[in-house]
Amino acid sequence: MSWQDVHQSSFLKLWSHFQRRLSIMSDFNLYQTTPRQRQRAVVDRLARWGVTAGGMSVILAIVLIFAFLLSVVLPIFVPASVESVAEFSQSQLAKGKTRYIGLSENGEIAFRFSEHEPLQFFHSNDGSLIKNFVLPWDGELKRVIPVDKEGHIFALLNNDNQLILVEIGYLVTFESGERELIPRVSYPYGEEPVAIDSLGDAEFLNVERDEEGVTLVYLNSTNELQFAYYLAEEGDELNEVEFDFNMALPFSVDYLLVNDTAELVLLLSKQGELLILDIKEKDEPVVLAKQSLLVAPIGIQQAEFLVGGSSLMLATSDHRLTQWTLQRTEQGDYRMVSPRDFELSGDATALITEARRKGLLVFNAKQQLTILHTTGQTELITTDSLFDKADNITLTSRSDAFLAEINPGEYRFFEIDNEHPEVTWHALWQEVWYEGYDSKEYIWQSSSADDDFEPKFSLVPLTFGTFKAAFYAMLIAMPIAIMGAIYTAYFMTPMMRNWVKPGIEIMEALPTVILGFLAGLWLAPALENHLVAIFSLVIIVPVSFLLTALVWQLMPSPIRHLIPSGWEAAMLMPVTVVAVFLSFEAGPLLESALFDNNIQLWLQENLGINYDQRNSLVVGIAMGLAVIPTIFSITEDAVYSVPQHLTEGSLALGATPWQTLTKVVILTASPGIFSAVMIGLGRAVGETMIVLMATGNTPIMDFSVFQGMRTLSANIAVELPESEVDSSHYRILFLAALVLFGATFIFNTAAETVRQRLRARYSNL
Repeated sequence: MSWQDVHQSSFLKLWSHFQRRLSIMSDFNLYQTTPRQRQRAVVDRLARWGVTAGGMSVILAIVLIFAFLLSVVLPIFVPASVESVAEFSQSQLAKGKTRYIGLSENGEIAFRFSEHEPLQFFHSNDGSLIKNFVLPWDGELKRVIPVDKEGHIFALLNNDNQLILVEIGYLVTFESGERELIPRVSYPYGEEPVAIDSLGDAEFLNVERDEEGVTLVYLNSTNELQFAYYLAEEGDELNEVEFDFNMALPFSVDYLLVNDTAELVLLLSKQGELLILDIKEKDEPVVLAKQSLLVAPIGIQQAEFLVGGSSLMLATSDHRLTQWTLQRTEQGDYRMVSPRDFELSGDATALITEARRKGLLVFNAKQQLTILHTTGQTELITTDSLFDKADNITLTSRSDAFLAEINPGEYRFFEIDNEHPEVTWHALWQEVWYEGYDSKEYIWQSSSADDDFEPKFSLVPLTFGTFKAAFYAMLIAMPIAIMGAIYTAYFMTPMMRNWVKPGIEIMEALPTVILGFLAGLWLAPALENHLVAIFSLVIIVPVSFLLTALVWQLMPSPIRHLIPSGWEAAMLMPVTVVAVFLSFEAGPLLESALFDNNIQLWLQENLGINYDQRNSLVVGIAMGLAVIPTIFSITEDAVYSVPQHLTEGSLALGATPWQTLTKVVILTASPGIFSAVMIGLGRAVGETMIVLMATGNTPIMDFSVFQGMRTLSANIAVELPESEVDSSHYRILFLAALVLFGATFIFNTAAETVRQRLRARYSNL
């Protein structure tokens, strides 16, 4: 490289460095000569950085809120999975034929009833023996019948037809800082067995208990259905038969089922013949229904009650799983109807219903497992073959693990990851046929006093209620706010505007909880008592204004000139007071003349419209008052900011003030007016306290102005404090928040897009 090249390269580097320094000085205007100019440049730059940082912080906060909501919601959409975690062989567990195996609630401990051996407890992860309990009788254990859905109480029957009830529990201890479960066995009705002489060699026996005693339902030696009720509280012996009832059966029984409350008995044949008995009155059982559920040659392979005892699940030979529920017809009798069915991958060999949810596990002849949930109406998972065969399978009460005896003394333990089976797209957004209903409906009902309750998590009524509340609020707020803002900015004198505008804007500072409190305790009863007067206001007040304007125009000019231009609104204040007074005075007369002195009763009898005291009208008025200041302020600023030369030019060209307003002012201010409406709508959609306090919070889908609603935001406020953390209910509430967040984001994005187009279109006026 020559010295000329070196010189040229050095010069270019120096020039580049000088340009960078000049750019920095230009940014800060440091080349200005006065200290004040340099100070102003630095302040301007810092202000720009501050505003940029603030804007980015807002965007970051929104992104973080969205990410947090999404992190809570995503687990409910994780698919189910089954994993084999332990396999063991235990010679001590192979003695005698297994009659029943069970698991503790958390799946840590398993237990086994065998025909000869004592009750054995062992660890489910390795089969190590924990403890044996000898039953208080001699003879062979013939049958084990679970009495409660949680798997704590069992009815044991020996080969001498002696019955005893056993309760299994666990003592939790903490030794050396480690948690340990110690099995316990007790006898809630004493250790003395009860002999059932009439049972004979009959195959079918079912036992249920309630608060007052124990019910036995079985087929006796002559194939007759027999009931026995032992009136005994827990701790008493089963030694008193309250009643003894026999009934001849019209068909051969293959399945005998008793629901959890010991109120219904279902008798089934493999051909689908069904007989339902009501045994609430223990001494007088009643036949509720008798019907055929299947058409030949289809037969039943497995039959089980869902938790709660309201639905019967049937696995049939055509590889279908059908749910049947008891419905009352219009004629007053009962029939079983099928709200849904599922397709199976083969013949069902085992049907295991979950103890706390409306779900079930189905094993087929190939030992493939299918997990289903009825309310969600979905097949959650179908596995490959889990083992060659299984003699006994048991599921934990939490439905998160199961144990299978694949050979005598050989066991395999599986864990199930299926935390939220009831949350599906179908259950959230489509109509569902729930137990006890006669058709598909959208329903939100997340809890009940009954543990066997079927949760109803449809978000449709809440979303409907959200938009219904916003609609009625905007219906009231938009005309008042927009027209008032236009009049204030364009027609009103500046002196009066200086009083009106701040007075309305200060309403925005009023806490919504105060508005909700007043709406619920004062406005709702007032509307109920003066409903006709309220509706007459819509007619009398505008007519009064029009008549006042007509009379004013007919007045002589000297009188009209007594009130300066722009102060006409002040003259309407006494007119408004008089019109409101006349409306309330005329209300009772109109109600008497038109609605037989009771408009609520008239609406119900003639139009079929029910009146709820805390309804959409109350919400619309109260929420409208909360939204009006927002829409008014932004609209008024937009109209007032229309350049003066546009209005003056229009008037100079011969347009009237009204023509100038409609053709120039409103068009120029339309982006601001639209923004005001959308911001008001966002405020109405997200409002919580007014809706919470001014309605009955009933999640119904009725567009009537006289019915209430429940919104997404109000539902979150009501139920989130009571929901169990990380439960399906808890996560669905966060999903509702995410839906509300997304709807607001979509509305605001669409509003900004429309606003920019309006601004570009009318900016050249």
